[in-house]
Amino acid sequence: MTTSATPGPGRPTENSMRRALKRARDGVALDASEAAVLLQARGEDLTDLAASAARVRDAGLEQAGRPGVITYSKSVFIPLTRLCRDKCHYCTFVTVPGKLRRAGHGMFMSPDEVLDIARKGAALGCKEALITLGDKPEDRWPEAREWLDAHGYDDTIAYVRAISVRILEETGLLPHLNPGVMSWTDFQRLKPVAPSMGMMLETTATRLWSEPGGPHHGSPDKEPAVRLRVLEDAGRSSVPFTSGLLIGIGETYEERAESLFALRKVSRAYHGIQELIIQNFRAKPDTAMRGMPDAELDELVATIAVARHIMGPAACLQAPPNLVEGEYERLIGAGIDDWGGVSPLTIDHVNPERPWPQIEELAGRSRAAGFELRERLCVYPEFVRRGEPWLDPRLRPHVAALADPETGLARPDALPTGLPWQEPEDTFTPTGRTDLHRTIDTEGRTSDRRDDYDEVYGDWDALREAAAPGMAPQRIDTDVREALRTAADDPTRLTDAEALALFHADGPALDALCRIADDVRRSVVGDEVTYIVTRNINFTNVCYTGCRFCAFAQRRTDADAYTLSLSQVADRAQQAWDVGAVEVCMQGGIHPDLPGTAYFDIAKAVKERVPGMHVHAFSPMEVVNGATRTGMSIREWLTAAKEAGLDTIPGTAAEILDDEVRWILTKGKLPTATWIEVVKTAHELGIRSSSTMMYGHVDQPRHWLGHLRTLAGIQRETGGFTEFVTLPFIHTNAPVYLAGIARPGPTTRDNRAVTAMARLLLHPWIPNIQTSWVKLGTEGAAEMLRSGANDLGGTLMEETISRMAGSSYGSYKSVRDLVAVAEAAGRPAKPRTTLYGEVPDERRQAAADSDGHLPELLPVLD
Repeated sequence: MTTSATPGPGRPTENSMRRALKRARDGVALDASEAAVLLQARGEDLTDLAASAARVRDAGLEQAGRPGVITYSKSVFIPLTRLCRDKCHYCTFVTVPGKLRRAGHGMFMSPDEVLDIARKGAALGCKEALITLGDKPEDRWPEAREWLDAHGYDDTIAYVRAISVRILEETGLLPHLNPGVMSWTDFQRLKPVAPSMGMMLETTATRLWSEPGGPHHGSPDKEPAVRLRVLEDAGRSSVPFTSGLLIGIGETYEERAESLFALRKVSRAYHGIQELIIQNFRAKPDTAMRGMPDAELDELVATIAVARHIMGPAACLQAPPNLVEGEYERLIGAGIDDWGGVSPLTIDHVNPERPWPQIEELAGRSRAAGFELRERLCVYPEFVRRGEPWLDPRLRPHVAALADPETGLARPDALPTGLPWQEPEDTFTPTGRTDLHRTIDTEGRTSDRRDDYDEVYGDWDALREAAAPGMAPQRIDTDVREALRTAADDPTRLTDAEALALFHADGPALDALCRIADDVRRSVVGDEVTYIVTRNINFTNVCYTGCRFCAFAQRRTDADAYTLSLSQVADRAQQAWDVGAVEVCMQGGIHPDLPGTAYFDIAKAVKERVPGMHVHAFSPMEVVNGATRTGMSIREWLTAAKEAGLDTIPGTAAEILDDEVRWILTKGKLPTATWIEVVKTAHELGIRSSSTMMYGHVDQPRHWLGHLRTLAGIQRETGGFTEFVTLPFIHTNAPVYLAGIARPGPTTRDNRAVTAMARLLLHPWIPNIQTSWVKLGTEGAAEMLRSGANDLGGTLMEETISRMAGSSYGSYKSVRDLVAVAEAAGRPAKPRTTLYGEVPDERRQAAADSDGHLPELLPVLD
């Protein structure tokens, strides 16, 4: 039979094969060229390669505590829809609406059809519901869109989520979701309803997608860069994820090796790939690739063995047993440790001509090769044992009902039964160090980092590699003097090149820049320095998002973790009102136990206690968390939040609006496009927001420029920003700094340049530029007031986030303190509201009466 990989430069030489085999035997890391050589091993060379791969696999199983065990998942295959917007040239799973109608089927399986299969599977002891479907069929087929509309679903993902909940509640099976390409937001929507998900990478050979006649040509979701982004978003979202290769579709050996290294890179960066499937192409009739030769068994064996060497002993490798004509022993000998999903009930709808083997036969053949066949769940045992953040709290009872707590494998005697899918109870029980703002410096954790520092944030070496290009300074050739003339004449005419030159200004040029910015400030908002009497309420610091710049986030079991009750939140708001506050600013960690409606409860609690208080709360990250947990759209969630009492939102969670930088700073926070979507939607609903930029870490002036241009563009469109807040990076306890990746915060020069350029680049769209006394201190804040800023922010009263990051400037400034900062800059001070309006006399008097003697915070734990 013809070799199924497209020939590359030629067969490897004996010397290159011998050298690569020796490196594999010796456990030396392979490079891509050596892997490409080994993929062509045949005969005795292949036997040698497979033997060394099997030894690597055996060492991993020993380390995992299951030596001699090969696993499988007892499942049912549910083809939720066979419609798809892609046109893969080898696929028989996908069909068209007319064929479905003629066969008497709907565009999607109905809930009754799905649950009928799931119930029958549960009765047979199946534990996994493998939900497979085409990519975004509503984008191509009006019939799919009509079906979703008629049944009340915004999109296919909404139906996947809804049917997964019903499967959990009515059958107890665990959904494993394969809906194709997903966005970061899609992962947030689906993670609460499925312990695991998957999508085959297939190949990174872009030409197979981009060139006419290629197997993926005309399929938007098969672009390799798109699929790699999905794998990364799964890791960022802490979703146990299955991926793999489809071999023999026209890729070269070099391209196949590159695909394996791309998978390894993602796996190392996020630790979230739970298994890799190595699947051999089998030609099917009635497809464009029906004349393509099948991938040979030797091709499959060699690819499995090379994958094992590249991915290492801890990886889980699977090969579908129904695609190899019973040659099970050779696959085991090459290094697999899993057979994938095997169903006693349903066919393999992707390969319907290839029946599953009987489980008893699979057990016997595995035993003959020296392995015990054990059942696992759809989520691999390592992730069952890891728990948070990999398993959503709403799924823990369903997984625990079927899993052996010691091994993480399936309990053989467990029969699935439906369990409620619901939010954890007692969400707002006060726990932990709820006085953290006062005692952080003296109690609790004494080390500078969490004990899971090396695992929770991803792979630090991979991050260093990714961060290096972005941190390289850019050569600036533009004349600074000419740029200063443009800024003084009309800052709206500054080109990007001129703006970059000014961001790099120093010495007399920087002084001139700050004077120009200060002149613009004076002409726009006058000399008054505004401030607000406000209180920060950080209602929880339990968070598993994995932001690498954040020292605030804690696991629920950490010494410094805390959560406030609703009454404690309201008490703090009442206390703030009593001392003259006009606003509470409320943000918290992404606590896995908090339901999406918890934010509504928080806003209501404040408004019920203090009706006149302005509720400035919930960052875009919290908005997305609330929306995805409730299954609501962002617009619906924000509308409900506004009805509950939300007035404005902080424009935090922006950091730098450039994903090149964001994915270094954070493992799992929302991407730039989603931040923009939240903010624009809020503005459209009449919910105004601040805007922010955190700088001085792994960024460069070109990133600052892009960020400010983005904000100005949004403001021109919506007019919803109240101010821009500069947030210098506090490095002291930030994990990304402790790992040696980030700079130790911005310099004074950086702070002056950013403040001045914010004034110029946001002119005339955002008139208010705020500086942060929490991060800069009194003298630093006064200097920024001379560099274009006009606002000092709030009194805060209670501040935890910057304090935990290592700021030494305290949690509270009295009104007198803020007035003194303004006076140090030679300017008068004036109180304001959140929307920069006049403060009522009664509020001014209350603030004056209590100024400088803030009452002790109420006790929060009995």
